[in-house]
Amino acid sequence: MPMPAASSRQSAPRELKKERIELRVAASAKDLIQRAMAVSGLTAGDLAYEGARRVLDEHERLVLTGADRDAFLDAVTNPPEPTDRLVAALRAHRDRLG
Repeated sequence: MPMPAASSRQSAPRELKKERIELRVAASAKDLIQRAMAVSGLTAGDLAYEGARRVLDEHERLVLTGADRDAFLDAVTNPPEPTDRLVAALRAHRDRLG
């Protein structure tokens, strides 16, 4: 199957890199960053971006907001009655494990 021509591929528009951040780091941190750059092929800026994105992704997965928070708190304070399937699953679990 032939590969599509580069002009027909859809790619995300690239944002121009015009902003700067200066950092002072310990020698050990600089060494770590340089090693990560060498093994990944990423620039220091790209590594910083990826690290920041991962931190925010993890934070957003852990923090409930708005309606999600309200639904969770309501379920904790007013738990629903167990369904027949849940009761059966708990009995089967108890029978298997004692």
